[in-house]
Amino acid sequence: MEERRHIRFYGHVQGVGFRYTASHLARSLSLTGWVRNEWDGTVTMEVQGRPALIDELLVKIKGSRYISVFWMDIKELPLEENEHGFSVRG
Repeated sequence: MEERRHIRFYGHVQGVGFRYTASHLARSLSLTGWVRNEWDGTVTMEVQGRPALIDELLVKIKGSRYISVFWMDIKELPLEENEHGFSVRG
């Protein structure tokens, strides 16, 4: 069963390759969704796929060398139909 999560990351998450890292990892795990920087210095992501793979993505992001995630606000969302790939938004 799949799920979709909306995640806001707080910490040292902009200017450290967060979006590139998240995109690369999500694609390697066959997850779909998007990631973008926010005006307040946080990063927002919507990600869809098997829960264990989403959890693996989050562990790998938090373990990245230059990224420092202090807090994640996570909410479940309805699944997106016909979504393909994982993109970086503005």
